[in-house]
Order: sequence, then C-alpha cells, then structure tokens
Amino acid sequence: MRVLSIHCRSVVRAAALGAFLFAGVAACGDETPTQASPELIANGKQIFRFDTFGDEKFWTDTLHMSQVIQSADDPVTELSVGLKVDADALPPEVLQAIESGAVDLHSPATTVALLKLDAVVGVKATVDANNTITRVGITCALCHSTVDDRITHGIGSRLDGWPNRDLDPGAIIALSPALSAAQKAVYDSWGPGKYDPRFNFDGQNGPTVIPPAYGLAGIHSETFTGDGTQVAYWNQYVAVTQMHGQGSFSDSRLGISIVQHPDLVASKLPALQAYELSLAAPAPPAGSFDAAAAARGKLVFEGPGACVQCHIGSTFTDANRGLHPLSDEPTDPGYALRSATKMWRTAPLRGVWQHPPYFHDGSAATLLDVVDRYDAAKHLMLSDQMKADLVQYLLSL
Repeated sequence: MRVLSIHCRSVVRAAALGAFLFAGVAACGDETPTQASPELIANGKQIFRFDTFGDEKFWTDTLHMSQVIQSADDPVTELSVGLKVDADALPPEVLQAIESGAVDLHSPATTVALLKLDAVVGVKATVDANNTITRVGITCALCHSTVDDRITHGIGSRLDGWPNRDLDPGAIIALSPALSAAQKAVYDSWGPGKYDPRFNFDGQNGPTVIPPAYGLAGIHSETFTGDGTQVAYWNQYVAVTQMHGQGSFSDSRLGISIVQHPDLVASKLPALQAYELSLAAPAPPAGSFDAAAAARGKLVFEGPGACVQCHIGSTFTDANRGLHPLSDEPTDPGYALRSATKMWRTAPLRGVWQHPPYFHDGSAATLLDVVDRYDAAKHLMLSDQMKADLVQYLLSL
C-alpha cells in the first residue's frame, strides 16, 4: 500500500514486510524436526499472540487506528470485519453477561474493555486510567489465528495457526483517516481472508488468501512462491515490512533494505519459529468425509490424477526439492511475477479441508474446483466419479 511504502522507504533513508531463523529443527527435506524445548515453544506462543515488535508507531502514529477504535469501533463492527475475541481471556462473569445479552456489543466502550483484557485476538492496546486508547498495535495472531466459536460466532477459544479467512484486513486499514479515497478503494477491494503483502512495494493490486501457519515442520519454502527457504524469511518480512515492527529486513531481489535500531524482531524469531513449527495441521472432523470414497480417491491421487508427482511424502509437497515454473500451475501467474523467485511452490496438503478457497488468489472455491482445473490443464481425463473420490481423499488429509 502506498502509505506503507512511504513509511518503509523513509525508514531506509533515516537509518542508512502468517518464517523465522531455523533453530532446533531440521534444515531441509521431509525429515522429522528435532524437538524444541518446551520453554522455547512457550515463549514463542507469547510472541505469536501478544508481541507487536513495536509496530504501534505505525498503527497509532501513522494510521491513527487508536482514534478509529476509540470513536467508532464496537464489538459488532469488529466481528463483522473478522476480528475475533478470545473467550478464555474473559472472566466467567463477563462470558455469562455476553451469553445473556447483558453486555452492549454495540458500544465502543465494550471494545475498550475487551482490549484491556487482551481478549481481541491479534490486537494489543494501551489504555489509560480514563479508558482512552493511547497506543494500538497488531500481532501475528491477527491473521494467523481464529477461534472455535464456542460462545458465539467470533467468540471462542483460540485456534493458533488457522488462517483467519473471516478477517478483512483491507476494510480495517481503510478505516484510517490518514488514507486517501483512492487508497481506501484499493484496500476495500481485497475482501475477507485476503491481503496483498507486495502492494506497499510495487503498487500493484493483487491480494492473496491468508495462508495457514500450521503444518510447516519439515517443509522448505513455506510460502506460495518460496522466496525464502526457511520459515525465518517470511516471518521477518512480514514483521518488518507489513506489521511495521521495529526491525531489519533486506532482499536485493526485491530491492528492499530496511534497517532499524534497536531491532525488536530478530532476537524473537527462534522462539516464534519453535512455536509455529509445533502447530500441527488439524485432523479432519469425524464424519466430514466418506472413508470408502477417500480410499478410492487415494488410488486416483497416486495414479491417473498424477498428484503424487508433486505432492509427495508425509507433507504432500516437493518444495524441499525445488520450485516449479509458472507454466506448471493452472492459475494466474501475476502474483508470482511480483515475487523474488517468480516460481511456485507445491502446496502441502495436510489440513487442506480447513482453509478454502484455494490457490494463492482464492480463485477456486472448492476442492472440486481445484481438481477440475488440474484435470483440464493437465489433460487427465478423469471421470466425474474419480474426481469426487479424489476430493474425498483430499478432505481426509
């Protein structure tokens, strides 16, 4: 986004953006990662959920989001743009009041109360004695966590690593009074579950779906285009250039060089990585797929569907062996052309049942849409029954 571009490049000039340093895990291949210490994982969990890396300077001082929340945002509005409330952070009496309707969810004061309890997932705020929000920032959990809706839609226990496909980051950013009408129009165009991590550098508008941050252990090149070979690269990119935390990130392939002191990001990356790599892909819910059809679909996957040529091993990806040219994937190459590699990574399939829509741009609404697209592009000649069985197998992973 252009306002972010001004911010980042001014930092570069003054000092001279859902990927961490690989600590205690296998460096590559489809091997089992070594066990990180419980202490490191617990520290990473806190960082993932609550650390802003000092990004309040951007979300408060540049975008003035503290004013927006204070004056206009109420819980109903927040839930409508996909923000989530952590029910486990609320006292029992507050939960009871919410369930009974005794809490005014249309009041900005309720939002302030939730922020004081650290209950708005991915949002950190400083609130003074007069209940005025003085600082606000965001954390990794904003995009890469959701809740199980056990209280009501948008209010429940955290599901870390699950992409928040309800979240409308563009609509949230567009609330800023610091943006022009043209900028707001771009952000409002993204829609729920999408974000463009390149827009602030190249000015092109092409959002991607928010990816899961689970099931990454043992996987090389964890992003759509595999820009970095380890989880460290993307987390550092996002923390510095998108969240606008105070840290450093450089990639000559993208023409990015940001140096900020003191660096509030780098020292936290090993623990953050340990926690994220501890997040396994969720198993499919009981009864969510046809087991007999899935067994037949496995044969299609390994045979006429030719899926196993790229989706290999226990992680169902060949990313550890390399990336694919744009012509290999039946999807719009525009986003990859904006990346550092200009290639595609084979997506891992564990937990694929959980996060439609599919492809980097969300252009396939269902797994059947994905199968149909590959069937046409690769001339597989699959029957309708084979396609249906293959979908059931994918739902079982």
